Amino acid sequence: MKRLAAALTLAAVAAIPLAATAQDRPQRSGRANPSAVIAAELAFARLARDKGQWTAFRETAADDAVMFVPQRVNAREWLRKRADPAESVRWQPHAVWMSCDGSLAVTRGAWQQADGRQGYFTTVWRPRKKGGYEWVMDQGDGLAEPLPAPEMISASVAACERVPPVERVAAIGQQHGSASTDRSLQWAVSVDARCGRIVTVRINRGGSAGFEDVLNARVVPPASPASCPP
Repeated sequence: MKRLAAALTLAAVAAIPLAATAQDRPQRSGRANPSAVIAAELAFARLARDKGQWTAFRETAADDAVMFVPQRVNAREWLRKRADPAESVRWQPHAVWMSCDGSLAVTRGAWQQADGRQGYFTTVWRPRKKGGYEWVMDQGDGLAEPLPAPEMISASVAACERVPPVERVAAIGQQHGSASTDRSLQWAVSVDARCGRIVTVRINRGGSAGFEDVLNARVVPPASPASCPP
């Protein structure tokens, strides 16, 4: 789960410039707004700092949001009575990928804990009906070395062209995932029998380039449990 892996999340982060090249911008719909997703991620971090880690998760999670602890769980159910820790995890977004139609986005970045542990997170976002964004998947893992911080947050928007039906990512055991409404951005998490998982994010680059796997991360199983409950 996002800034999970060792603990989970919180953070305060100064606004970082958003870098997006011309070819990243939507060519047709104009509805994709990666800057708004970065703003939502930064607001999430501030909320955790101001109101508490798990409070922030509860207030920004979709009803069907999932986390990995390490088994997959419904986030709202898992968070319902979770007490906020005295000090939350800090995190900073490094990159955002967004569908052409703006119906789905994925962020990736780094987290740090007060005890010195660090890692990366991946979060899937979608627009709320009343405005703003809610997260639908959060996962992450620890790292031996800090994730290198970029000079600017990178932003990439999928190509705006007709996309064929979604191809399922090869699954290992349980699988969870979804695609944007226009199918130009897709994500999946496969969980094996010991709670190891593979996280895949694919974006349509258009033309002969087709889909690119912009994230393919493996999280090794924990030392325990020996088996992963469904």
